[in-house]
Amino acid sequence: MLVLLALLLGLLITPYLAEKIQYGITRGRERARAEVARAALADMPDVASRYTTVAHAIAPCVVGIDTVRVVKSRDEMAYLFRSPQINQGEGSGVIIDDAGYILTNYHVIDGATEASVKLSDGRVIRDVHLVGTDPPTDLAVLKIDVSGLVSAPWGDSDELQVGAPVLAVGNPFGLERTVTAGIISAKERRGVVGNGGYQDFIQTDAAVNPGNSGGPLVNMRGEVVGINTAIYGRAYQGISFAIPSRMARDVYEQLKSTGKITQRGWLGVEMAPLTPELAEKLDLNTLQGALVAAVIDGAPAEKAGIRPGDLIVRWNGEEVSEAGDLALAVARTKPGTKAEVTVLRDGKQRKFSVEVGSRPLEMQLRR
Repeated sequence: MLVLLALLLGLLITPYLAEKIQYGITRGRERARAEVARAALADMPDVASRYTTVAHAIAPCVVGIDTVRVVKSRDEMAYLFRSPQINQGEGSGVIIDDAGYILTNYHVIDGATEASVKLSDGRVIRDVHLVGTDPPTDLAVLKIDVSGLVSAPWGDSDELQVGAPVLAVGNPFGLERTVTAGIISAKERRGVVGNGGYQDFIQTDAAVNPGNSGGPLVNMRGEVVGINTAIYGRAYQGISFAIPSRMARDVYEQLKSTGKITQRGWLGVEMAPLTPELAEKLDLNTLQGALVAAVIDGAPAEKAGIRPGDLIVRWNGEEVSEAGDLALAVARTKPGTKAEVTVLRDGKQRKFSVEVGSRPLEMQLRR
């Protein structure tokens, strides 16, 4: 009987142990390949020959994210007597810390009732913790408690030059860890995706499709220089956009530390597009600047003396060409510090000293 019992237990446990061993072998192989690849990048001058090595270096850091959303009917009777509609979604993410922190897009997990993470070694993790989100930048941080992870190093998006080669990695249409190559087509693209939020995109021609969202854009050193987040149209047309690492890294660090954004400056103005017709009506001889349409009561702008109709042309000495410039400059300014604001009012330049406030949480959640 004891022998028979031992045999039965062996039959039950063996598949489990085999699976664990296989995961371990896969993780070890990928970790070794990534380490060798990163070491080889330092001695590889030919950019074209680096593609394969960079792909090996970043592959174990990229994850697939599957989500489930329950869509409730607006019809109360339908909600009571019919099963709710289930929508499934998919996206990508990148492991930033081997303790299990994953950076992805907010829109990948927005409204999800369930989420699972698929690792490069084949493991599917269903216990996923949402650390924090930042809708204005379309970023979110997830946490999984598993071992054997490989994290991706940060790169500096400010160092990127137009024409520099990059790779985009993700799971388009569920095709795991797809790698596409391209170049930096442009930088500081704003107002190209919907309305609102902080847009300061890197534009590339690396192929990005639905499912790529949240995956990394990497340079030829295998470093994350952006988070792929948007395309023109429903499918790839040669134009894709990534959140620069300068912005993504700051948001990631804050969300990881506190679960929310605590260091985003706030001026308290609403801006309007400066059209030629509006410029003529306001007797402005320029179309460069951020036009103040309204000032929020009690906001830093009101306390400093800024009024509707003012055209903000400089922030702390930096030129403001459009409303997007001002939004980003204010957001980057530490709350509690003083900023010098130059405006055009009645045809004359005026300077104001503004004590930058902290953006209210309810406003941070707008998108």
